[in-house]
Amino acid sequence: MKKSILAILAIASLTFTSCSNDNSNEASSSFQVNVDDLKGEITDGTVTLDANETYTLTGGLIVKSGATLVIPAGTTIQSDPTADAAKSKTIFVAVERGAKIYINGTAAKPVVMTSGKATPAQSDWGGLIICGDAKVNTGDNGTSEVGSLLYGGNNNADNSGSITYLKIAYTGSKFSDSKEYNGVSFFGVGSGTTVSNIYAFESGDDGIEFFGGAVNASNLLIINSYDDSLDFADGYQGTITNVYISGVTAAGVEGSNNAANDIKEPMTNAKINNISIYKGSDAKFTASEKAINFKEGGGIETYTNLFVGSDMPTTFAKLDTNTGATARIAAGDFKVNGINFVTANNTVATYVSNQTGATTSAFAWTNYFN
Repeated sequence: MKKSILAILAIASLTFTSCSNDNSNEASSSFQVNVDDLKGEITDGTVTLDANETYTLTGGLIVKSGATLVIPAGTTIQSDPTADAAKSKTIFVAVERGAKIYINGTAAKPVVMTSGKATPAQSDWGGLIICGDAKVNTGDNGTSEVGSLLYGGNNNADNSGSITYLKIAYTGSKFSDSKEYNGVSFFGVGSGTTVSNIYAFESGDDGIEFFGGAVNASNLLIINSYDDSLDFADGYQGTITNVYISGVTAAGVEGSNNAANDIKEPMTNAKINNISIYKGSDAKFTASEKAINFKEGGGIETYTNLFVGSDMPTTFAKLDTNTGATARIAAGDFKVNGINFVTANNTVATYVSNQTGATTSAFAWTNYFN
């Protein structure tokens, strides 16, 4: 990102004042909040938004190392309704390594991040990026796909804060010819971070993606992603529980180890429990990369109680033929519902015929965006 995009807004209509919060010891911040023009760098202290306001995000809002952003239950943040395609790629929320975010939604009052346009669509704005200090197999100082934020380190227990009850929609604007935002991107985020109850809707790229790290997540509803729905890579070490996916363009789940070296360590070791994958009825959803894309070495992947809808392709997994992926399959490191995946038996019926997966009852709080 150009530095001008990340510059602190010089004129502000609302000055932050400290207030109590259970998540952190708050200190006053020099950052000034403008409800109708929210952007800039939070460099110090704690900024707490006001749930009674609807904030218009007009550029990059970045929480810098040592600072904290608190978003109370019921808060709405919308993207600039006037943004064209060029501007939409500059609109995002990011948390730098060493910073914290607390998204404190509840079932009754989730936090909403969405498009501000009268007729919203995928890619109206960027998305949410969180960077941490946990291990990744691409190096200790990786740079996020967009935003040029450093991530990765040696602390798998790193704490970037918490996300609970977040609805995030119409994300995934195109940053460049080869890079797009996801709905939510976790870069080297540690297990000290709480992630539960995220509803990602209409992402122009992946719905939710984990780049290394060791954060666990639960209750993920991912609807209508225009690349992969759930993605993990770069040595991700974590457990993801209760995932419901519908509207699959590429893969329901894309799991990989390392693009440059498919046997790189620490190797991806992902455990996915209670997951359902449906292609979706709209003709634009093709599931071209199957229920699972076992990619770039694949790593160690264990799926328990995985259900695949009858509208999905009958071939279960898209497989790369690199030595890393072949070795993982041969070693029994690709397990589906208690069965070691076998390349010769690559059909949905082989692995998921008696499973129930996750049901929408776990996500009754969400209500679909119109």
